[in-house]
Amino acid sequence: MALLGWIPGIGTDDISQPRFIHNESGRFECRFSSVTIQKSPAIMFEGMDGLTTGIWIAHGEGRALFPDEGVLERVIKSDLAPLRYCNDNGDVTEAYPFNPNGSPLGIAALCSSDGRHLAMMPHPERCFLMWQYPWYPKEWETLDVSPWLRMFQNAREWCEQKER
Repeated sequence: MALLGWIPGIGTDDISQPRFIHNESGRFECRFSSVTIQKSPAIMFEGMDGLTTGIWIAHGEGRALFPDEGVLERVIKSDLAPLRYCNDNGDVTEAYPFNPNGSPLGIAALCSSDGRHLAMMPHPERCFLMWQYPWYPKEWETLDVSPWLRMFQNAREWCEQKER
């Protein structure tokens, strides 16, 4: 989606278009990491902003590259970076290993300004059930599904509304 120019919506012929490149570590990174969801127009994250939780990551090319610093500033100002890696205190970070790829400002996802397109490197599909979590807060012990299921429910609801 980044190379197609859909996120953050600059266009394919523009060399300033953000893209995802090899992790700063030079390795494939696979582990359970922490992220925080920020306010954004992303349809799939509707009602989830403020959530900080774990998620599986598995990628070799997850570092967000912004060839133009002005585009990065626009992305941040327009709330088009809805998912950020964070440390154990919930603070957005660029520090390895909390930020597994070295993305600036901990960026783990980008979305389009209309919220319809979302590109993210972590894998919520690998932890939408609680048994897929290696660790969670004690108060979540009674949950059958994790907060990540909401992403997929949001997408389904949006599609159903568009059918009408």
